[in-house]
Amino acid sequence: MPANAKPQTYDVIVVGAGPGGYVAAIRAAQLGLSVAIVEREHLGGICLNWGCIPTKALLRSSEVYHLMQRAGEFGLSAQKTGFDLKAVVKRSRDVAGQLSSGIGHLMKKNKITVVMGSATLPAKGRVSVKTDKGVQELAAKNIILATGARARELPGLEADGKLVWTYKHALNPPHMPKKLLVIGSGAIGIEFASFYNTLGAETTVVEVMDRVLPVEDAEISKFAKKQFVKQGMKIMEKAMVKKLDRAKGKVTAHIEVGGKVEKQDFDTVISAVGIVGNTEDLGLEALGVKLDRSHVVVDEYCRTGVEGLFAIGDIAAPPWLAHKASHEGVMVAELIAGQKPHPVRPESIAGCTYCTPQVASVGYTEAKAKELGYDIKVGRFPYIGNGKAIALGEAEGMVKTIFDAKTGELLGAHMIGAEVTELIQGYVIGRQLETTEEDLMHTVFPHPTLSEMMHESVLDAYGRVIHM
Repeated sequence: MPANAKPQTYDVIVVGAGPGGYVAAIRAAQLGLSVAIVEREHLGGICLNWGCIPTKALLRSSEVYHLMQRAGEFGLSAQKTGFDLKAVVKRSRDVAGQLSSGIGHLMKKNKITVVMGSATLPAKGRVSVKTDKGVQELAAKNIILATGARARELPGLEADGKLVWTYKHALNPPHMPKKLLVIGSGAIGIEFASFYNTLGAETTVVEVMDRVLPVEDAEISKFAKKQFVKQGMKIMEKAMVKKLDRAKGKVTAHIEVGGKVEKQDFDTVISAVGIVGNTEDLGLEALGVKLDRSHVVVDEYCRTGVEGLFAIGDIAAPPWLAHKASHEGVMVAELIAGQKPHPVRPESIAGCTYCTPQVASVGYTEAKAKELGYDIKVGRFPYIGNGKAIALGEAEGMVKTIFDAKTGELLGAHMIGAEVTELIQGYVIGRQLETTEEDLMHTVFPHPTLSEMMHESVLDAYGRVIHM
């Protein structure tokens, strides 16, 4: 574009087309606003192309493989079970590709202008996009930053794509690991550990905190560790990988645990030690945007403090989850359109980990509720007490609920076992509607379903459990 040319003007410009950005763009368009969205790589962002969706496709393949190995338990015969890693990965990539193309259709349907390229913000209300055809200038009163995040790399543990991987390499692996080290036991690390361990990799997980899945309730973490060890994983807690020595086809990890450093050899390492917000090269500092390390500081409505500039999703405040980003996108679009949306409540956003067994939670952990000064009632119910779980051959798991003893408010719910990532939404709705124990106890849950455990856990908190 010539230097003196006027920029293309819109009501809203969204920078980043991940689950926060593209949803914000669609909602803004639905509300009658003119919208442009800028994306430097793929519509759908990391979540759809290199995160949430393709990992679930991989994990589904490993789940089916595991079920095939258990065929005898169900009176079935499956001879010579095996897998083709290239075919497994291809299916995952095909799923991501299908959904990414669907985002393109949604952009056209909602008359959203898509600009492919790298964005910078040279001034308030302006976006400059470097495309393969040159620089394109855009302007809007309202700009929504949704540039997401990338894998954090620690000094000495940098990925090379051959021996040491990030999540991207793990999604499209150059080889099947035989002896795998996973650094970090958050959702990303544990999901990949679960996938490769199920396919036969000898898997070690190193976690610097005192337990795996450290953001979860301590009781759930303990249960998860027991299951992972039962599956053949080696779990090292309160441990730190100090450095990696790389040689041909081998990585020697120096792992500090219990005050001593031990060396262990692996053929593959996956580093899953958190994320870094994609805030650099946007020109944010010059605009006066405040950063907390690599993330934009925002208020409860995702406002940055610079008029007309918002930040949502992984570039902003935690929890760094796709569904939280999408909801923020809707909220900000409605705010821009003059509506009065409710702010997002982080404590009512569910977290889900799709390992085997699955883990899901919403609200406060038992420890956090006590720290906040609540007098609590806690209920628990095991999968082994549920008819549907036994019929499915999925009797390992538990449901835990936490209530305010004074008001009956549901403070938190924590689950581990088959399909808990689907079940958790019942408790999420309860949190959103400020449900009490009385409401839940008088709700009729269908039989036979896994959801009956949700009811029994509530009953247990008040000494009324039936099947235990």
